This record gives sequence, C-alpha cells and structure tokens, in this order.
Amino acid sequence: MVKAHFIINPASRDFRCGKAWPGIKKRLIERGFVVVEHMTERIGHGAELSHQIRTEIEANGEESSLVVAVGGDGIVHEVASGLRGSNIPLGQIPFGSGNDCCITHGIPRNNLDAALDILVDGVDRSCGAWRLEGVAAPTLDGYPSPPSNAWDGDAKHDGRTVRWVFLESDAGITSAISRAKLRRAKWIKGPKKYTYLGVTTIPFWPRRKVEMTLDDGDPIIHDLTMMTVTTGETFGGGYRVVPNMYPTRKDGCIVLAYRLSRLQMLSLMGPVKKGKHVGKWGIEQIDVNRVTLRPVDNDGKPSDVPVGHPTFIQADGEPLLQLPATLEWYQDQIIFRGAKDVSWA
Repeated sequence: MVKAHFIINPASRDFRCGKAWPGIKKRLIERGFVVVEHMTERIGHGAELSHQIRTEIEANGEESSLVVAVGGDGIVHEVASGLRGSNIPLGQIPFGSGNDCCITHGIPRNNLDAALDILVDGVDRSCGAWRLEGVAAPTLDGYPSPPSNAWDGDAKHDGRTVRWVFLESDAGITSAISRAKLRRAKWIKGPKKYTYLGVTTIPFWPRRKVEMTLDDGDPIIHDLTMMTVTTGETFGGGYRVVPNMYPTRKDGCIVLAYRLSRLQMLSLMGPVKKGKHVGKWGIEQIDVNRVTLRPVDNDGKPSDVPVGHPTFIQADGEPLLQLPATLEWYQDQIIFRGAKDVSWA
C-alpha cells in the first residue's frame, strides 16, 4: 500500500474536477493507494495545505510519502510552493485547461490511467524554479492582493512580496490580458476566454518603457511588449514560448519582444504555438539567471516604486505582482514525479 496526499482543486476545469474526484479516488484505491484527500477552499489554500503536510511528514520522519496536485497548473503552483526545498516528490493528476506542467514532465493530459501509472512508477527529478520578487498588485474584483507567505521566504527589498515560479512568469501585454480576466469575460469558458481578452485588450494597451538589467550587465531601457521566462518549453496549453528550456537546465533563459505593433501582437499566437517566433520581429531569446525590471516614469527615469501604467508580472499564470520586480533562476527547488522518458532528460 502506498500512502499519498492528494490536494484537489474542485474548481479546476470549470468545477468538473471536483465532480470527477470520487471516481478518480476509487481508481487510486484500486491501484493500492492509501488516499489522504485535502480539498482546497480558496485561492492560496493549496500552498497552506502542502506546507502543513510537509511539516508533518518531516516531523514524523516519513520517507516514502507522495503529494499529488489534482487539477491544473494553478494548483501545481500552490502545492509546489509549500513543498519547495523539501525531499517530498510532487505528482500531478491533470484536470486543468492547460496542464503545461504535465507536458513538460511527460504526463498524459487526456489518459487518466496512464497518468496514474506515472504516480506508481514514474521518475523523480530535482527541478529548478524562478524566484520572483515584486510589488503586490491591489485587490481586484474579489481577487486578493497577494500576502507574504512563510514558505516563500523573506523579500530582499522592503515593501515587496515573494513568489516562486514553477511553470512561467511573464510581463507586458500577456500579463495585462491575464489581469483582465479578473474583471472581464467571466462568463466565457476555456481558451475562447483568452482569445476574447486578447482581442479586446491589445488595441487599448498603453505602451510603456521598462528598465531591464540581465545578470550583471548594464541596465537598458526598452519599449517592452513582452517578457517571458519558463521552467519548460510551453505554457498556455502547449504554446512553445521558450524553446529548448527544461527544468533541470543549469541556466535559465528569457524571451523578449520589443515594441511590437498591435497587428503583430495579434498575429503572434500562430508562431508561438510552433516555437517559431524567436528571431521574428526582433524577438530575442537569451540565457540569463537574473532579470531586474523597473518601471520608467514620464520623465524617462527608472523608479523603485510603481509609476505610470502598472506593468503586471505573473507567477504561474496569476498576475498578482507588478514592477519593480526581480526574477532569479535557482536549480534544485522541487522534486517532480514525471514519466520515465522525457525529451530533455
């Protein structure tokens, strides 16, 4: 018998995850799992639960425990946050809309039995993550301003909040589109929501200057359209946004797009889906382990506090922080249980 903790987001995939869980639990028991279930009740609850589970496992000296996120990339982010830095492996049963962590780790997104097989006999790999520190975005339409969490560690700058990124972080037009989902198009489900938000956000998105420093280089002010870092190649349900990135890589890397026209922004989705956007319209991909971003005021001066139009920055799809912000790549932050064979291992 294998004891495992399952942290379920019942709201995932338009609340279908919660309805499907009893059937999933039955199949897990049939495979020999001792199922300890934990149902999330609010945003951030998954991290609280996983940190509590971690504390109990470490206190009791358990060696074979497994913690499994049931849902999409959002619940993976929360559970990974609470487990980060421990020796406890994290698994996933995919039940989200994108499931890009599953793509990275070779977990089938549409074959439950195959995904359960990986929980039983998959491979545990020590993976990297990005440390994101920025200014907390304000509460918006009931979506809370992010608090500081003990499991994320202390901020290096006063007045900032820390999050760890296990899938992707981006700033610019893409994060503005995600921020818009908190107050608009709530009645639209699935990928159509983001298509609608993109078409209705891009024409009205104000351009902005951002000061960027890569590693120990000189700071340069850019007319920034988009900045993205990831731990694997894809996010958004399979879009190859950062080609050839993988979670055991020694160095991180960044994709940058400068001053794209609004038509180019709207036309970007096709090339990104195939990973053919780097080199197009001046889009760059650069190896980097630290990215420092500061907003620029109307006088062209970089600022250590938010100024002008806010530039939001995401942590695994949640636009909860804003510039100024810093991203740093750290190896060996989370142990992820994935398929035996993945293209990057």
